[in-house]
Amino acid sequence: MDPMTLMFERSQRVAVLGGGPGGYEAALAAAQLGAEVTLVERVGVGGSAVLTDVVPSKSLIATADAAVAISEATDLGVQFYAKGAEGKPLKPQVAINLAAVNKRLMALAGQQSEDMRTTLLDAGVTILSGHGRLDGPNAIVVATSVDGTEFDRVEADTLIVAVGASPRELDSAKPDGERILTWTQLYDMKTLPEHLIVVGSGVTGAEFASAYMNLGAKVTLISSRDQVLPGEDQDAAHVLEKVFKRGGMQVLSKSRADKVERTGDGVTVTLSDGRTVEGSHCLMAVGSIPNTAGIGLEDVGVELTASGHIRVNRVARTSVSNIYAVGDCTNFFPLASVASMQGRTAVFHALGDIVIPLEKLKITANIFTAPEIATIGFSEKDIEDGVADGIAYKLPLAANPRAKMQGIRDGFVKIIARKGSGTVIGAVIVAPRASELIYPLAIAVERRLNVDQVSRVFAAYPSITSSITDATRAMHQVYIAN
Repeated sequence: MDPMTLMFERSQRVAVLGGGPGGYEAALAAAQLGAEVTLVERVGVGGSAVLTDVVPSKSLIATADAAVAISEATDLGVQFYAKGAEGKPLKPQVAINLAAVNKRLMALAGQQSEDMRTTLLDAGVTILSGHGRLDGPNAIVVATSVDGTEFDRVEADTLIVAVGASPRELDSAKPDGERILTWTQLYDMKTLPEHLIVVGSGVTGAEFASAYMNLGAKVTLISSRDQVLPGEDQDAAHVLEKVFKRGGMQVLSKSRADKVERTGDGVTVTLSDGRTVEGSHCLMAVGSIPNTAGIGLEDVGVELTASGHIRVNRVARTSVSNIYAVGDCTNFFPLASVASMQGRTAVFHALGDIVIPLEKLKITANIFTAPEIATIGFSEKDIEDGVADGIAYKLPLAANPRAKMQGIRDGFVKIIARKGSGTVIGAVIVAPRASELIYPLAIAVERRLNVDQVSRVFAAYPSITSSITDATRAMHQVYIAN
């Protein structure tokens, strides 16, 4: 008999609370391993990541990228014009139909959700729509009616909590869905905001500030820190801030927003030093809070952090042996890709398959600004702080022939390698499509390749990826000398 069949001769019951990227992957992996799986989701398969966050926001950014490509085509010798009444050329303007853009991206989100739902059903997963909560360590109770009077009870050997997180709201800046907005409420706008004020310069704030600037809106970015993207690579943050200012964005550093008020057809943001900023709309991008309240976690002994996140180990297990948690509701790493990997890891561990515990230093992250910022592993600051013994080498993209051909002015490849061995332990790429370019360096970090090994891999000429080859070749003498 096949070993996998033996493993599941007694069918394991797995219940997943939440159908975002982590819950979806957990349910799919469990079904593929032969378990009896039930997924509970209240808004739709894919959760907020697909329906109101990652999919629509990155679709919006794709539209912004297209607008930039058109507006900068002149630099490459491509000219757009229309003939006027006397046959003279007129310079056309790039117009953004935001209502059509939002309609398209929400349709994409809905289609992605439906595709994921179909995949789960085809795999044999039972999907229950409703609000769920834990009823002891081996069951989930699901309110299946709007008024909460009808319930289903799902019993399981393993529970996986994947309830995600929601935008953090401040009492001094309550979103109204019209002028003061969270990032989930942006897609109801019918026209481009005349002046969008973005409060918060972390990943979410920077991405939307970049997108709306490139769509043609006037944007003011309010940052309480001394740089945009606090905590990220300083060189990357400086490049992005330069691009923002060149594009006409006003960046207010070291400026904390005390309150945001609606003023008729606009908003007023009052800063802690008494200054005010007036605009047409305000996006509050001040972090998120986990959706862990009121779902029975404390009643069964699941340990939470002070912020309400679920404490998990590297295989996504909680303080209760048969309960796992994945995604943004945990204290691990708030990325959709991480949630997906956590979901699979949790299932493999619970059902006895081969498990490789997750390592934060092997996680690739990307910020979808223009240009994008992709990172993995140790940072240059880690070297400066003595956390890692390494050397950082930065190669500007301006030296790359393909970048010159494409008119790319900003960005770089930075590689971090251990002294002596030259093992690649980190990287930062700032470039268009950095999310794609980081992959070979992610493999290098995962497989512990040194810079010489990476440098011997052929890169097409000309290509942006040849910057990685050039940087590792340059590091040959650097690392052997140390």
